Amino acid sequence: MGIFDDFSHFLEERLDEYMRANPHLELMALEQKLREQEEETLQLMTNLKLEERQIQDKILDVAREIQLWHSRIEKAKAAGRLDLAEPAQKHEEKLLMQGNQLWGQMEMLKQRIQQTQELQQQVQQRRKEVQVKVSEAQTARAASGAPPTGSWRATTPQTRNPEALEQEFRRWEAEQELEELKRQMGR
Repeated sequence: MGIFDDFSHFLEERLDEYMRANPHLELMALEQKLREQEEETLQLMTNLKLEERQIQDKILDVAREIQLWHSRIEKAKAAGRLDLAEPAQKHEEKLLMQGNQLWGQMEMLKQRIQQTQELQQQVQQRRKEVQVKVSEAQTARAASGAPPTGSWRATTPQTRNPEALEQEFRRWEAEQELEELKRQMGR
């Protein structure tokens, strides 16, 4: 397992170096993550609204039951049937408690929906900001003559600055180390 841990650590280090050398890629990764969060938030919103509708339906069912039992209580009292009216009142009270609980659940759900809407708007706004930064970074890279993302195009010796040359050597050395590790693992 040691060689796999070493290899994994090696790849993580090289990826970190590459991301630091290419901040526009980090912005693109952040934009993708925000897009995924926005999709998840929209799915959560859909689920919450469905749950809200289900609770509203339950509240309406309980309200109908309360009306039915209330009229039964009135009829039993009018007929002098307290033996029926008293248990019916207790049942009506249970239904009222159930309705109150459902109402409380719906209120909490409405708060969650509101919070989710606010979160979705924040994520959407943040994603727009990151999109602007990605566009700016791509424009800056194009203006500086940097190679396109993923390209290992060599520059001419006259245009290489020491930092770019250092980065190019690090990439090349990382590739060489990776190839050596692959050869060692293949044995």
